[in-house]
Amino acid sequence: MTATPPRPTAEPTLDPATDSPLLPAAHTAIHARAHQRYWRFNLILIAVLCVVGGTVSFVLPMFAPSLAQIYFGGWSLPYYMGAQGAILIYVMLICLYVLLMQRADRILQQALQQPAAAVVKQAPGPRA
Repeated sequence: MTATPPRPTAEPTLDPATDSPLLPAAHTAIHARAHQRYWRFNLILIAVLCVVGGTVSFVLPMFAPSLAQIYFGGWSLPYYMGAQGAILIYVMLICLYVLLMQRADRILQQALQQPAAAVVKQAPGPRA
């Protein structure tokens, strides 16, 4: 009869003080900062895009009478913005959000992978 090897447990080792999983401190701090920068950028981006969208939706129509003398593409600016300009701006805002968040995702992914590469480089090699 052969002994069966012990099966690995699915439960992580817990910190007795906080009952949270133990992680290397350097990775935790670096990852926390990366996530914090990511979410701060996301919230600021959403706020700016909402301000631009709100301006197009609410402020521009308030000034429609004074903007009626400005022509764009052969049409007065308020008519153009109401007919198609606002919709084009909303589509551009969505595209801008997608592009900037893809860039932020790549930066976050690099930040999360960088500490693992740094630890591998710092590991002592075989001694001769």
